[in-house]
Amino acid sequence: MSIEYSLQELEKRIGYKFINQNLLRQALTHSSYANERKINKIENYERVEFLGDAVLELVSSEFLFHNDMTMSEGNMTRLRASMVCEFALAFCARELELEKFIFLGKGEEATGGRSRDSIIADVMEAVIGAIYLDGGFLCAKQFIHQFVLSDLEHKRLFYDSKTILQEIIQKGSKGQLQYVLTGEDGPEHDKQFFVEAHLDGELLGKGVGRSKKAAEQQAAYQALLSLHKQ
Repeated sequence: MSIEYSLQELEKRIGYKFINQNLLRQALTHSSYANERKINKIENYERVEFLGDAVLELVSSEFLFHNDMTMSEGNMTRLRASMVCEFALAFCARELELEKFIFLGKGEEATGGRSRDSIIADVMEAVIGAIYLDGGFLCAKQFIHQFVLSDLEHKRLFYDSKTILQEIIQKGSKGQLQYVLTGEDGPEHDKQFFVEAHLDGELLGKGVGRSKKAAEQQAAYQALLSLHKQ
């Protein structure tokens, strides 16, 4: 697949056509790729990511402010933090399969960089920054509402599942929650972790992920679904 076709395909997925496609290319370029090809290091995604992070914070803050006029500043701050954290942004990015379009160096590719939450989340913010530079605030805002803030209740249930599960158990005094690592699989650079969520020794949910944290989140999500059925 050519670079041009990759960029055009991504534009279709996000519903935005860049005037300056070099901005999108920059947003997808990891420093390892730039270093290997001796590209000017400021042409990787780090600068546009910085800008995208600021735009995302403003848009998500505005969304929360207008979404619930009774919510306190403290609750808005905590909810915003969970909405735009690394795990949440990586979740949103994977719905777009954004990881497939990232330009990575061979070394970073070999060590599992394409599946790393930190990189995928950074690129998501960089794409926001690129859209902002190319089309302005309203275009960036539309992208954020469509791909980050849409179906927020379901997304939060997934990416904030550990917190929600802990709150439910504490409110109901339902016992002791414990996450148990049951196994690992794969080479060091591409390992998968298997985790179970137990409540007083009773299995509630199982999870698998490329980090223990991701596996715990998945196990907590399955536990929430199990508790809901009960």
